[in-house]
Amino acid sequence: MADLDPTNWATLRRAFADATGWYREVLARVGDRWAEPGLGEWDVRALAGHTSRSLVTVETYLAQPADAVVVPSAVAYYQACRGIMAGPGVARRGVDAGRALGDDPVAAVAELAGRVLPLVDGLNGDELLTSIVGGIRLVDYLPTRVLELTVHTGDLCVALGLPVEPPALPAAVTLRLVGDLAVADGRAGALLLAATGRGGLPAGFSVL
Repeated sequence: MADLDPTNWATLRRAFADATGWYREVLARVGDRWAEPGLGEWDVRALAGHTSRSLVTVETYLAQPADAVVVPSAVAYYQACRGIMAGPGVARRGVDAGRALGDDPVAAVAELAGRVLPLVDGLNGDELLTSIVGGIRLVDYLPTRVLELTVHTGDLCVALGLPVEPPALPAAVTLRLVGDLAVADGRAGALLLAATGRGGLPAGFSVL
């Protein structure tokens, strides 16, 4: 992982592709369990739908070019999104996205990935897109999609009783962004102590 750099476009593209591949592998193991509990109020279908939005939003936002950078980094994106993520709309969008996957969610996600991954591969990362919180460069937005894919595929694994074993590169990109968020918010101490076996995290701790 010596080349891991949050601004390295080739690394981010590989991480995004690997995270998408893991997501598809886990979806292929759902079978007939789509209505079982997923995460919080979501069933497995809604959780899978929410996860699919990590691909959908890349495609949608790129179709809405921005005129200027409003959100300068992946950390700034999450900081700007906190009020939105705490609202009831997130749960509803997950349910709606799950329904949008139709009768064959595995095939629907395969089709989605077949559009989005080549789209990203054909870009250089400097493209300005319009996110839910304003203009952001693709190279700064994509790490947030890697994190969402990696974390929520892990949630799917937990819901299905599977081991949580993300591919190395998405895991590294995700952990780096988690660390950057903790540092930016002055919460690195608790995370460092917990990660090195020196105590648990406070109840409700999250960097998001």
